[in-house]
Amino acid sequence: MPTTSTLPSFLACGPHLLCICPPLTPGAAHLTQDPSPSSRTLALFPAPVAPRCLPGTQVPPAGSEAVAPERGDMPELVVTALLAPSRLSLKLLRAFMWSLVFSAALVAAAVYGCIALTHVLCRPRRGCCGRRRSAPPACLSDPSLGDHGFLNLESSGLRLHYVSAGRGNGPLMLFLHGFPENWFSWRFQLREFQSRFHVVAVDLRGYGPSDAPGDVDYYKTDLLLADIKDVILGLGYSKCVLVAHDWGALLAWNFSIYYPSLVERMVVVGGAPMSVYQDYSMRHPGQFFRSNYMFLFQLPWLPEKLLSMSDFQILKTTLAHRKTGIPRLTPNELEAFLYHFSQPGGLTGPINYYRNLFRNFPLEPQELATPTLLLWGEKDIYFELGLVEAIGSRFVPGRLEAHILPGAGHWIPQSHPQEMHQYMWAFLQDLLD
Repeated sequence: MPTTSTLPSFLACGPHLLCICPPLTPGAAHLTQDPSPSSRTLALFPAPVAPRCLPGTQVPPAGSEAVAPERGDMPELVVTALLAPSRLSLKLLRAFMWSLVFSAALVAAAVYGCIALTHVLCRPRRGCCGRRRSAPPACLSDPSLGDHGFLNLESSGLRLHYVSAGRGNGPLMLFLHGFPENWFSWRFQLREFQSRFHVVAVDLRGYGPSDAPGDVDYYKTDLLLADIKDVILGLGYSKCVLVAHDWGALLAWNFSIYYPSLVERMVVVGGAPMSVYQDYSMRHPGQFFRSNYMFLFQLPWLPEKLLSMSDFQILKTTLAHRKTGIPRLTPNELEAFLYHFSQPGGLTGPINYYRNLFRNFPLEPQELATPTLLLWGEKDIYFELGLVEAIGSRFVPGRLEAHILPGAGHWIPQSHPQEMHQYMWAFLQDLLD
């Protein structure tokens, strides 16, 4: 289940952000445009002013040194006054946005509260709380998937858990999972690609055995992107093939924008850049209904409580539903996802990702240029098909290869691994030749 934080993007009330750069000297002004495709910011700078002589003023003789009169800077109070309307408009816009978000959150809480209560009434023996699992299922230690390890991150000092296989067999292929998942969601890809790649699936911060800071501010997107950078460099590589799904896809899109030199290719499954999602949802409100859980997750403590009721029945339904869940998911594999969520505080870190989603609204559109394979499920219940075209409109021509898988839902890496692998081998073949 998808779908930022203090990213280095610009907030704009229109197609461009107008920056007035004090101090301004008297005279005409001219506009210059930043050539950077990610910012597209206009700045107002003073233009050169030709010297003029006022009536009655003697022109200095040639060769003599002329002393220009001092020009005072624009007072700070004037600058503040000029910017006040724009700042007030932005504050009002954000206040209006947050009022809508929390109104939607209350409605979502009522709906999910009824669902959770129904599960409790239908299965009274399970009780109102989730049962803590005492031991992990055997499939989490399957040796065919790779070796387990921990990596200390340089930027944050946190320790992330990962599973690695195929070291020395080729380029690094790094997998980023979504919610409510962990590294185990990449079990089919770990087996498939370890013969030609060094495959590494991480548990993102807050998930599984990885460190899980308690405060919501530790899950801002810029910190999560720094984690990915530290993983790549900490494993001894200067670039990677980044494969991502759901929340991992959101991080991968941003990572390719802010750390492009570290990404050679991307494979994205079921996830849109947040700026694309924002703009698309404004024009297609139905997308908000598909992602209604995002609003529930803005509330404190209540989402964790509702998801754990009746022994995590909402999560069980999400993952193992007969029509919309992961096909052929065995009870043992289901427990591989529930085990860590059942530990004390196991849901708080993952939900904190969502609690940072709306902090930078509205977001500036950005151009995408990393060569990318995009796979989308025709029957994805969380994302509309129209997002595929919206993503393509942001790409440099020739850099995006997109495929919609007929009959597939949201969980393509686990539900349709063979089709995914075929597209990936074809997309990556030139790296291996």
